[in-house]
Amino acid sequence: MTVRVVLADDQPLVRAALRMVIADESGLEVVGEAGTGAEAVALAEKEHPDVVVMDIRMPGMDGMEATRLITGGQGGTHVIVLTTFDDDDCLYGALRAGAAGFLVKDMALEDILDAIRVVATGDGLLAPSVTRRLIRDFADRPVSAAPSARTVGGITDREREVLALVGGGLSNTEIAERLSISVATAKTYVSRLLAKLDARDRVRLVIIAYESGLVASAR
Repeated sequence: MTVRVVLADDQPLVRAALRMVIADESGLEVVGEAGTGAEAVALAEKEHPDVVVMDIRMPGMDGMEATRLITGGQGGTHVIVLTTFDDDDCLYGALRAGAAGFLVKDMALEDILDAIRVVATGDGLLAPSVTRRLIRDFADRPVSAAPSARTVGGITDREREVLALVGGGLSNTEIAERLSISVATAKTYVSRLLAKLDARDRVRLVIIAYESGLVASAR
């Protein structure tokens, strides 16, 4: 299955570099390029790509608003924010807008390609440095004594346990090993959590786990 990609960046050289690298990869195809957020939204509506690689700072409509519009649509397109600006405002703004991934441009191109494939499957991915900052930020916040019933209500004790492990950054394989279950069963639990908590992807589950205090309580 070919992953169809739109590149949105106001720097033609950045788009050209990504396009050339993607062209050499089997299973990935660039179906359009945009230099503004508005162009990215229009392309997403026209081409229905699997993934949009989105810059944040662009003229006119920025990447944040474009991400919000694209992820709020019915096309099922996922957005990876790829930016040189990895400050907290950009990170949390992108996640709130619905981005399934947040990467920085100094990452290896191979890692960016891997991220496109991961996000295309419906999973979420953050740059390692961003993940560490996100976890540290949540860990430094005051945590209530009990998880929020509104946030994590309607799930079983086992699903709550899986959610805590997802929040701790464990993969499905690692969750399976920790709970002595099969990888297929771990995937099933994660899928149920996505549906029950109305979470678009795994990144949202991580945020829910931290905001509800599950990760802190699991330590």
